[in-house]
Amino acid sequence: MTAIIIPAHNEAAVIGQTLQGLLRQVGEGDEVIVVCNGCSDDTAAVARRFEPRVTVLETEVPSKTNALNLGDRRARLFPRVYQDADVVLGDGALAEIVRALASGRWLAVSPDPVMNLDGASWAVRAYYDIWLALPYCRSGMIGAGVYALSEAGRARFADFPAVIADDGYVRAMFRESERGRVESAHSTVRAPASLAWLMKIKTRSRLGAMELAMKFPGLLSNEVKDYSGALRGLIANPLKWPKVLVYLYVNLVSRKLARQRFKDLSGYRWEKDLSSRS
Repeated sequence: MTAIIIPAHNEAAVIGQTLQGLLRQVGEGDEVIVVCNGCSDDTAAVARRFEPRVTVLETEVPSKTNALNLGDRRARLFPRVYQDADVVLGDGALAEIVRALASGRWLAVSPDPVMNLDGASWAVRAYYDIWLALPYCRSGMIGAGVYALSEAGRARFADFPAVIADDGYVRAMFRESERGRVESAHSTVRAPASLAWLMKIKTRSRLGAMELAMKFPGLLSNEVKDYSGALRGLIANPLKWPKVLVYLYVNLVSRKLARQRFKDLSGYRWEKDLSSRS
């Protein structure tokens, strides 16, 4: 049996579709917990349409990691699946994720991310064409909007810390040999519509990585990245050059923006892509 925890901040537009896709897969004894955090819309009301199969919690604190902790305290079962409210699990994905963890090969897994590029600009499509080809993004727990931990994996840490990048924190808890990507399962992630929205979420990602490096400097030793080697292979194909330029541009600008914002995180508010929720 499995516990699925979904933090949701102002996700009324998408939470229904997410739960419909999930409830087609859960068993009678599974737990589905939606934690509505700091919502000013109808997220909780939409989620409650699925009761009693879904447990809905509410908190006034607009914090994803606080919501994850509240969900963990309510949950009784393992493994634990942590799913973003705007991400849809493909049919059969939950069973494949649970099977992968039960095998004992990994302590932490994620499904294979599939980008829904409907309505996305050419530049956004170009960026993800390069990004998804990088080995770093193929090594598990990146970009899928869902990750799952066995009971032993969840025991690696206590509460989720107050960080921007909960997924980055959890990923860094495990060596590459301990985490995996379940290729037989997929999650659908809707891409931003424009380069401007893509820049917002990539800046947030950069900012989250900087914060982790500051708060947990020893933790990131589990990460092995070889961007230069991967990009050299892509550059060898002239047809990829325009897309590589877009990828490099987004990386350079988002890094610059993140460094500027990193000087003062006290007033930081989570930036999410609103264009994919319309």
